[in-house]
Amino acid sequence: MFKKILVANRGEIAVRVIRACRDLGIRTVAVYSEADFGALHVRMANEAYPIGSSPARESYLVIEKILDVAKRAHADAVHPGYGFLAENALFAKACEEAGITFVGPSPASIALMGSKVEARRAAARYGVEMVPGTLDPITSDAEARATAASIGYPIMLKASGGGGGKGLRFVRSQDELESALRNTRSEALAAFGDDAIYIEKFVERPRHVEIQVLADRHGAAIYAGERECTIQRRHQKVIEECPSPIMDADLRRRMGEAALNVVKAAQYYNAGTVEFLVDRSRRFYFLEMNTRLQVEHPVTEMVTGLDLVKDQIRIANGEKLALRQEDITMRGSAIECRIYAEDPSDNFFPSPGKITALRAPAGPGIRDDGGVYEGWTVPIHYDPLISKLVAWGATRNEAIDRMKRALGEYRVEGIKTNISFFLEILNLPDFRTGDFDTGFIDGWLQSRTAESPLSNLNRDLAALAAAVFHSEISAAPLETSKQTQSLWKMDGRRRAMRT
Repeated sequence: MFKKILVANRGEIAVRVIRACRDLGIRTVAVYSEADFGALHVRMANEAYPIGSSPARESYLVIEKILDVAKRAHADAVHPGYGFLAENALFAKACEEAGITFVGPSPASIALMGSKVEARRAAARYGVEMVPGTLDPITSDAEARATAASIGYPIMLKASGGGGGKGLRFVRSQDELESALRNTRSEALAAFGDDAIYIEKFVERPRHVEIQVLADRHGAAIYAGERECTIQRRHQKVIEECPSPIMDADLRRRMGEAALNVVKAAQYYNAGTVEFLVDRSRRFYFLEMNTRLQVEHPVTEMVTGLDLVKDQIRIANGEKLALRQEDITMRGSAIECRIYAEDPSDNFFPSPGKITALRAPAGPGIRDDGGVYEGWTVPIHYDPLISKLVAWGATRNEAIDRMKRALGEYRVEGIKTNISFFLEILNLPDFRTGDFDTGFIDGWLQSRTAESPLSNLNRDLAALAAAVFHSEISAAPLETSKQTQSLWKMDGRRRAMRT
């Protein structure tokens, strides 16, 4: 087994990997930017090295700096987590050339699945069904018009190198096509350095369901159930759960087998996720493959009993999978909420700053994968995810109820969070019944805004009232003032969310 692993990441995922390494008796090396001096992952690792200034492009994204630390620290392997360099084929190749094991798939697999066009083409060769569209990048506006006319509007324009909701456009009619092509190409070039795009038929009211896969270097591969990732805001996942409310044994088997065909097409090893769109008739279509650990991996772990990070490390070490497909069992239900430092009442604007008080929830069925601590200042330079809160229950309803209890226990002061936003979602009847699609949150937010009775005058009066209230409690004894402010913030925010 490896003696030392460098974790090429930060925040909660770096902490998660460090804990798995501790379980395996492996020493860890952390890297950190100027903004992350004193971060939790730095405190927890056996060794820590600075790698540059705060912007990621000058620290966490610089391959040479990461590898320099790996060599100086005599690390056997590098775990990339997710984000940053996790799906960078050049980084995986550089690790390989430096004689350092990359805890992930081969550079060739990363490159193949990193191109949405090439991934679709490879999966199609193995009989995996696609959403109707192009397997090759669109070369001209004329070709785009012809393709769109042949498959019918509405359509989606997608960046070949895309992900995370970038380089993505919904096009209702030919009148919108020309400007959408121009904007999508521009965004794709800026985000991914590649303006290649392809066209897909828009699937009405789809669900987003992904299959967790594990494959070793010896040709064995299994799927470990699915995750429901349909609850999204602006194409970004916010709530994930396992199993999916629409799943039955037959659909799970068919989707799992399709995912394993994608594994074969990519000659893939290590942990990965194959993503599908599922239409209202439960017909599923290949979307893409993520060649890394997913943010939402804990819900799979809670239901299956697997430790996916340990499995990644063992596979990277050349070990065979210890489990066969028939060994995978699913017990109960788990839900994950991504706790962000952001303000739901201000269009989810990031809320960096010092965490003056922090109490994570606990109790039966609750897991909190956090990357912060009381007194830590959430920096402005990175994604504002501070924790992944997971609730498990024997049934989906029990998992929802436990999540509501846990969110109510969560105390974060000094910054704003989206905790109240999740409480609202969990109380929506359609969420409880599982009757939703990928447009569920955006549609709900739009309808709530449209129905809001607050005029600009009312908003100004509310702000004035809050200012007067604040000035009055400032004169109160310190302890009373703190308590009242905390209640005002929590209660006021929830009232605002309901209007």
